[in-house]
Amino acid sequence: MSARPPVLTDPEQLKELLGIPFTPEQMACVTAPPAPQVVVAGAGSGKTTVMAARVVWLVGTGAVAPEQVLGLTFTNKAAGELAERVRKALARAGITDPDPSPADPDAAGGEPRISTYHAFAGQLLKDHGLRIGLEPGSRLLADATRFQLAAKVLREAPGPYPSLTKSLPDLVGDLLALDAELSEHLVEPAGLRAHDTALLDTLAGTKLTNEDLRKVPEAARGRLELLELVSRYRAAKRTRDLFDFSDQIALSAQLATTRPEVGALLREEFRVVLLDEYQDTSVAQRLLLSGLFGAGTGHAVTAVGDPCQAIYGWRGASVANLDDFPEHFPHADGSPATRLSLSENRRSGGRLLDLANGLAAPLREMHEGVEALRAAPGEEQAGFVRCALLPTHAEELEWLGDSVAHLVRTGTEPGEIAVLCRSAGDFAQIQAVLVARDVPVEVVGLSGLLHLPEVADLVAVCEVLQDPGANAALVRLLIGPRWRIGARDLALLGRRARLLVDRAPSSARDADERLAAAVEGVDPAEIISLADALETFLDGAGQAPDDLPFSAEARVRFAHLAQELRDLRRSLADPLMDVLHRVLAATGLDVELSASPHALAARRRETLSNFMDVAAGFAALDGEATLLAFLAFLRTAAQYEKGLDHALPGGENTVKVLTAHKSKGLEWDVVVVPDLCAGSFPKEKAPEAWTSYAKVLPYALRGDAPTLPGDPAWTSAGLKSFKAALKSHKETEELRLGYVTFTRPRSLLLASGHWWGPTQKKRRGPSAFLTALYEHCAAGFGEIEFWAEEPDPKAENPSLADDSAPDHSWPLPLDPASLALRRAAAALVESHLATPPSPSPEEDPYLWPPHCEDPSYDDEPWPAAGPAGDPSPDDPRPAGARGAGAVLTGPAAPDPDDPWAVEPWTVLGPAHGVRTPGGKAPAEEPDFDDPWAGEPWAGPRPTGGAAVPGRKAPAEEPDFDDPWAAGPHPRRLATGGAAVPGR
Repeated sequence: MSARPPVLTDPEQLKELLGIPFTPEQMACVTAPPAPQVVVAGAGSGKTTVMAARVVWLVGTGAVAPEQVLGLTFTNKAAGELAERVRKALARAGITDPDPSPADPDAAGGEPRISTYHAFAGQLLKDHGLRIGLEPGSRLLADATRFQLAAKVLREAPGPYPSLTKSLPDLVGDLLALDAELSEHLVEPAGLRAHDTALLDTLAGTKLTNEDLRKVPEAARGRLELLELVSRYRAAKRTRDLFDFSDQIALSAQLATTRPEVGALLREEFRVVLLDEYQDTSVAQRLLLSGLFGAGTGHAVTAVGDPCQAIYGWRGASVANLDDFPEHFPHADGSPATRLSLSENRRSGGRLLDLANGLAAPLREMHEGVEALRAAPGEEQAGFVRCALLPTHAEELEWLGDSVAHLVRTGTEPGEIAVLCRSAGDFAQIQAVLVARDVPVEVVGLSGLLHLPEVADLVAVCEVLQDPGANAALVRLLIGPRWRIGARDLALLGRRARLLVDRAPSSARDADERLAAAVEGVDPAEIISLADALETFLDGAGQAPDDLPFSAEARVRFAHLAQELRDLRRSLADPLMDVLHRVLAATGLDVELSASPHALAARRRETLSNFMDVAAGFAALDGEATLLAFLAFLRTAAQYEKGLDHALPGGENTVKVLTAHKSKGLEWDVVVVPDLCAGSFPKEKAPEAWTSYAKVLPYALRGDAPTLPGDPAWTSAGLKSFKAALKSHKETEELRLGYVTFTRPRSLLLASGHWWGPTQKKRRGPSAFLTALYEHCAAGFGEIEFWAEEPDPKAENPSLADDSAPDHSWPLPLDPASLALRRAAAALVESHLATPPSPSPEEDPYLWPPHCEDPSYDDEPWPAAGPAGDPSPDDPRPAGARGAGAVLTGPAAPDPDDPWAVEPWTVLGPAHGVRTPGGKAPAEEPDFDDPWAGEPWAGPRPTGGAAVPGRKAPAEEPDFDDPWAAGPHPRRLATGGAAVPGR
């Protein structure tokens, strides 16, 4: 369709038709001639409105027809919003008819094509893929299938791969990461192989004088082995006619750069192209777009972005694309494209913008065309900052909870408040302090869910099932409130695990032993596995040649946990959701949360349900998805904090808790930013470098190599200089993330930090961001609510000092009163289930419909209880109904109904595993020889309980709940009649 006759001739007409008071700089961007241009749009400057208005102007002036406009952005949500704005703007301007007559199909006209970058690349391959040999039947791999196929390749790879020593889920993530980087930067495997081979040759004649230098050849060898697996993975994709998102962009870039006729066809079809969030495009995406619409053609391409908000470098984005746009998309005469800017922020108050401008000053110097943000007229003095520096992490959380609760009580809608964190580590505690104050709260995103204790417990069981070497996950289960293993028995279990691997050093063996071990295939590098040590309590009834003095209760619990894990492992080949539901049934986690009437338990039920929805979505994409592939997916999500999901805050009226990365493009009236501490936000840890990590592509091979540190000299000084350059690069990345974070609030920013973390011996103090906020408030633009004095250099962390909060015993003491009540309730339930009540004679019998027969249960009664109230082994009821205990990890806390209020390992000391006054164990150490002394099922003990000096015996201080007491009676075992939780 050709362009329509013009209906717009004056920019003032556009203002009047759309009802938007455009600023002069906005109008300059809207009415610019159809030629290549880049718009550097600051935060909150109305870039989406400008893009929609530009479409209206070009269509309304007759320059193009609606269907000749192409708009690309990153997410389906953003594409939908842009398409809706364009559609409404065209209709409001009277250019298109929003409700055309069916009798006149041409009345509606065409519509602009608005889609995501990936969807556009997919359609391009579908239409023109045959030109580069891509079969039309090729299918796009979803994340589930991608991880599943990579896991299959790893399982079937012949090896050996001596340099790849990580667990299988980690290796799956590394394989996919290297494959994606190769595709994003259009690097062929042969190029990487040549680079690393040459590097190893160079290093072979170099004296490697320190550990960092010795890591370089290790990483290169690992990368070559990983590259072989990448080649196998790519071959597996080709034989199945599959490609993933990275392949999609790489193949599209190949098509655009090698088949000029494709670009000519698309330039004819789309006379105007709009590119949103261009600073987040990768090198391959830039080559795709410039190959189609640039390369000196002078096509009317408008790119919009902000280099100060380029926060996705870790996933392949290159901010250099925006900086270099004028050279990549020149005018037809070869002159650089026009650069325009938007700097009036209509979101935040002027005081908040002054803060953001101060932080972003170094970024403005780095990037051309970036201007300081200006407030809208009349908003120069709007916006407010409140900051606080608290003595301890716990006090900071209380301050956060009180501040948010006060805002909600005084009229601020919960949905207009967000808590933005640099990482998800504090999500569980933030959720808890808000729920305790009756504030509705929602944790957003998969990476956030993984840090909540109920999900972490479920994932821990899955990790132990999948990987016998997952010792950290197994320790989490062992010291949690279900199994309650004490320090002494845990240490003995570790000793047995070590003895199982190697009972004698290699030098002590004679030649015959070493030869026999080699013939038998014994791996001298075999890892120590606590799970293998657990198995000895099944196969050998806890007896082993080491004859370690485990307590009787520990032997019983170890045996039951080992049997449970063995039973669950039998189902690992089943569909993913079946495995997860079996784990929930065996552990009773969902039952325990459902049994609690408290608000926090309700939130945790919702959290668990949300996680299961994520798993169901993963499984739905590939019906054969395995636990290994899912765990690899979760590892990757947790590693990057932002996650692989595209979850956005829901529409519920709740306070949103999310990472700063996920907040980009969003806004709230009030934003809370906690943990602005030295080393936390901004983070000081250098990014993963190619010199140390096999999964990272060497910078020299990347398409954006000029923006990254160059190859170091292979000396101690050279590598130190390289690391310093990496740290500087990281500081810039963190500054961009801070800028994004502090430009999210419309009216109020709350920021806080602390001096002492929960377990750290070294003090933290305010970060550069919090210091800037303090100075901003001190200048009269905000309020300093509290600012703790700097501790004395010799001061100790009060959370670890002698006179701090009362010490807790480990395992945690139980509340006898709650235990009795829950067991009485359990007995009543079991009695009811064993003998279904008959209808009362006074009650009218239920009248079944005439065509239905009244069912009778006389032929199938519930099995009678065995001795000591034990259900029959043939009992068909679910495990949870028969007394399956609930897995809950949690430390001692004042609230007996929250087993996770303080994680048990947060009170462990470095030497003995338990914190005691002064950090030392009592002289006689009566507390750890019998970790279960004083528990209701253990019977009387001479020492009374496992209390640390300074605490009363558990019987006198019933502060803690028993997470399993709500279940039926624990089974009485033959060994001494001791009851085991959950059995």
